[in-house]
Amino acid sequence: MGYTPSENLPLLIETMKRACAALDDAGVPAMLGGGLATWARGGPPTDHDVDFYLREDDAPKAHDALAAAGMGVSTPPEGWLLKAHDGEILVDLIYRPAGGAIGDEHFARATPMELMAQPVLVAAIDDVLTTKLMALTEQEPDFRSVLELARSLREQIDWDFVRARTETSPFAAAFFTLVEGLGIAPSGRVDPPVPLQSRFDRTHAGEPTARERLASA
Repeated sequence: MGYTPSENLPLLIETMKRACAALDDAGVPAMLGGGLATWARGGPPTDHDVDFYLREDDAPKAHDALAAAGMGVSTPPEGWLLKAHDGEILVDLIYRPAGGAIGDEHFARATPMELMAQPVLVAAIDDVLTTKLMALTEQEPDFRSVLELARSLREQIDWDFVRARTETSPFAAAFFTLVEGLGIAPSGRVDPPVPLQSRFDRTHAGEPTARERLASA
């Protein structure tokens, strides 16, 4: 059954609340990621699944906690996440996304928030955007969602951080060309240093040279 983002959002929130409660009861540290994390920070509504970021060592315990809460669970072959199903809503337990394994530094950058009366730790927007950019491939080079995210949350994004974390991706390089050209992000271009002689000539432009001063003495 298909839903628009606004129609699907209440279902996602209810699943997010159930999953948060189950993970909290099991003592599993987890952060809300993906589309709900961007929506929580003022981004557009999402019609996708519920994403949680967590450490790899905690993933099996989190999987068991969601199963105990009545969700159907599965282990996909990709090897970087586990899945659970709450009816038609999919929950992804992501521990090794394209931007790198989830670790203590991700939790340090996250923000505790209250989302529809549910206390939840929300992943930093910089980490969410980094993950999305590093997931772009030749098979799925779709910039629509990352451009929408960047446009709506531009003032919250640490652009230098995201540039540094995605510098190995040609798709991220193309993204930065787009957002800079559209005026969404400031230019990351660094001008080459001006040679010392050029700086001297520029500073003293119009002044007589030493030889000219001697000749006029």
